[in-house]
Amino acid sequence: MTERAATYSEVFAVREYRYLFAAYLLSLAGDQLTAVTVAYLVYTGTGSAALAAAAYASSYLAWLTGGPLLSGLADRFPRRRILVVCDLARAALIPAAALPGLAAPALVVLLFTVNLLRPPFVAARAALMPEVLDGDRYAVANGVDNICAQVVQVVGFAVGGSLVALLSLRGALLVDAGTFMVSALLIMIGVGARPAPRPPLSPARPGRAAGLRVICTDPRLRAYVVVLWTASAFTYAAEGLMAPLARQYGGGAGTVGLLLAAAPLGMALGGVALTRLCPPAARAQLILPLAALSAGVLAAVWLVPPLWLVLLLLVLAGAASAFAIPLNALFGRAVPTEYRGRAFGVAITGLSGLQGTAMVMAGLAADRWPATTVIGFSGLSGAVAVLALAPLWPRRRAQAPVTFEVPIEQPRTTSTADSPTAEASGRRR
Repeated sequence: MTERAATYSEVFAVREYRYLFAAYLLSLAGDQLTAVTVAYLVYTGTGSAALAAAAYASSYLAWLTGGPLLSGLADRFPRRRILVVCDLARAALIPAAALPGLAAPALVVLLFTVNLLRPPFVAARAALMPEVLDGDRYAVANGVDNICAQVVQVVGFAVGGSLVALLSLRGALLVDAGTFMVSALLIMIGVGARPAPRPPLSPARPGRAAGLRVICTDPRLRAYVVVLWTASAFTYAAEGLMAPLARQYGGGAGTVGLLLAAAPLGMALGGVALTRLCPPAARAQLILPLAALSAGVLAAVWLVPPLWLVLLLLVLAGAASAFAIPLNALFGRAVPTEYRGRAFGVAITGLSGLQGTAMVMAGLAADRWPATTVIGFSGLSGAVAVLALAPLWPRRRAQAPVTFEVPIEQPRTTSTADSPTAEASGRRR
């Protein structure tokens, strides 16, 4: 593996990635527009904040249920087909929200169904990326995707509200559906067809637990996932406290917006710095320190610093959270290709569940203590927890992309048929 970091031009020189990237942005924007538009539709139709919140929060619930059940589709069918089908299905379902007389509970169920199509889409794309990009281009592309996701997250909410104001709810929903239609078209045009990872005649052994089993049986994958889950849970617990934090500092909605935008801004800046200024080997060495820093820097909020310093700390926490970019690349290379979709599904499902749980726990704590105290304690606890995981972190082989030999399918025999081999090679995919 070369020590020179790949450039953005080298990443975008890959034709398939250009189309995957454009489709990813459109699909991500569509997800944001769906959440904002349907939640607004529910609220204006019922006046119920609880139903509107349920509509918006359905994306978390969809990952918790659809992640384990549906991400395995990316390992059983051609991944290009999964991407196209998920986009076309969302494009077909979303306009149904504009049907007159549709009850609010039905809208919540509709949005939940639409969100169920995201886990197989994300898993299929994540599993396809190492096949499209080799060497450090794969790691840098993960950084590009992450940076753009942060930007879309910040801009998507404002654009969603503007579309509703300019085009009406029905018009906004049609634009929303159009983003998925164009995404599917780009994938069909620009991404080459590949066979399903599992040969059609091979026995379909239990797939739902295969991703979890692959992660649990390999110490490197266990370390990658546990560090990601731990650092993210303690760091993003603060995200659910931005409103009470703004109130504590005497601010209003504008202050909440600034606080919410700080971490994504830092994540984007950290992603650029990590992928463009650090050589590949250095990125791997920085993962654990940055994971601890992403939570630990928030411990200073306990001291109730000035608001400008709180914003700076949130930016720094977001920048350190960019450790997930090289970690994602290591994880993607280490998982056998025929289990990659399910393994990513397990990782993202656990991440969503823990982040949501951490936000709820932080909110309950903030009913009793000041938001600054809860955020500071969460940050300090997160740093300690990550550092406690240091003995589990792989020391020697974590710096190089690794791959497993493809496990041999053994028809109707022992349970080892679905287990990856422990021997890794230094070849690039």
